Amino acid sequence: MSESEKDNKTTGLVERVAGWFDSRLGLSHELLRPAPRYSINPFYWLGALAVVAFVIQGISGSIMLLYYVPSPTTAYSSTLYIFQSVSYGQFLETVHLYTAYAMIMLAFMHMMRGFFVSVHKKPRELMWITGMAMGFVTLGFGFTGYLLPWTVVSYSATKVGTAMIGALPPPASSLINFLLVGTGGDAGQLLRFFDLHVVVLPAVLLVLLAVKMYMLETHGVSEPVTGETPDPKRKGRLLPIFPDVSFYLLELAALFGAAMLLISVLFPLTLPAAYSPAAAGQSVPQPDWYFLWIYQIIKISAFEQAGLTAALTVVALIFVVLTILPFIDRGETRRIARRPWYVTIGLVFIAEVIVLTIWGRQTPGEVIPDAQGLLVLGGTALAVGIISFNAYRVLAGRRTNQARISSPTSPRSDAGRIHSASIWASAIFVTVLGLGAFSIGGLINSMVTITTYGFSEMWLFSLAFSLAVLALAVLGACFLLYRLDLGRGRIKRRVKLFEAGWGQR
Repeated sequence: MSESEKDNKTTGLVERVAGWFDSRLGLSHELLRPAPRYSINPFYWLGALAVVAFVIQGISGSIMLLYYVPSPTTAYSSTLYIFQSVSYGQFLETVHLYTAYAMIMLAFMHMMRGFFVSVHKKPRELMWITGMAMGFVTLGFGFTGYLLPWTVVSYSATKVGTAMIGALPPPASSLINFLLVGTGGDAGQLLRFFDLHVVVLPAVLLVLLAVKMYMLETHGVSEPVTGETPDPKRKGRLLPIFPDVSFYLLELAALFGAAMLLISVLFPLTLPAAYSPAAAGQSVPQPDWYFLWIYQIIKISAFEQAGLTAALTVVALIFVVLTILPFIDRGETRRIARRPWYVTIGLVFIAEVIVLTIWGRQTPGEVIPDAQGLLVLGGTALAVGIISFNAYRVLAGRRTNQARISSPTSPRSDAGRIHSASIWASAIFVTVLGLGAFSIGGLINSMVTITTYGFSEMWLFSLAFSLAVLALAVLGACFLLYRLDLGRGRIKRRVKLFEAGWGQR
């Protein structure tokens, strides 16, 4: 039997099996909207992968519930029993934790992809708000589940989180504290977190998931930013949910699950020490990584104590703005190339979250001086902004060049003339300014007076300061070259117009 005959036989078997299930269960019924071919892309299904992570968490968590006892006196010992005595218990705990991290990361990636390609625009405004609510529930999973092992790390991190919540304005802080902590002590708080993590939050997430799936069934998958729309009259543009899309999602879920299992085997979880007041006094309290960027902001000296409420209010406003984004960004265009301001703001947000998270991991328990915070946060925003806008200017220049090539008689726009020297100067400026800012910031973090360090540290400070000055000089040269280039372009065009007019005479 030839290879083609074997393939045809295998394909026929798959089709027969799929047809059997379809005829019994109605999996390809019209209720399930077919998906366009362009949606067969992993980035379209980041939310679906987050749901897969939730399912894995549900399975692993249900097994752990057979042994876990939610009490301050037994929580750690029952968790330790799972680690040491239950078959594959350590592996089970590791899978549960890593899929929780993956679920949070996938939710964040899903949100930012939707932000960049404008899936929040009409008629999907409520889908975006529902998705944001699901993201908050996902963060609630991470926050409530982190306390349950009752380790010194988880207990201290939870206390930091509840203290941050307590610094919010009184109406919000009182309500959230009542939901999370209640009126009891440690026993009441642990039981409240357990109930939220195991019962309340899963139920809320399932309801929100059903609502979003209903709206997805109504509106369908969002169109690509290129404007391509599925044409039902053209065969092959739409794929049935079963078996085509279902098998594709099954493949993605299998790859994701295999990756989680492999990572869990290669990097097994180690259980920290049990919580005790003495052990807590020797550890540096920090929230888990997905809240670390917020904690790093409030560690800046200006936000300590009196300014803490203002800092957390600003962070809360960021989440509010993201939630009501469909009613702010009301423009019709969805093309990334035509939305420089929103794309730049999104890139700055991602860069700030990454920088703050890494920075917080490297400076546990340290109060950040105001000057260093300004340099790092401002320098990050400035660097990303310059890179983003220069990239848009290059793209604008290319579009102008393409238009000029397609229409040779049309005059070249000044906005499209980007000299290569100015592009390289901008890149050098960003690099030099970043090095200078981080070098100066590192010195300010520990420097009381310059004379304390003597000449051994003065040369480093001088070098950092010189780099910052050089960066400003390069920026000036960048704009100077750009302006000179525009000037030369105007002169050349005027000469050509004069010669053309003289030739006509």
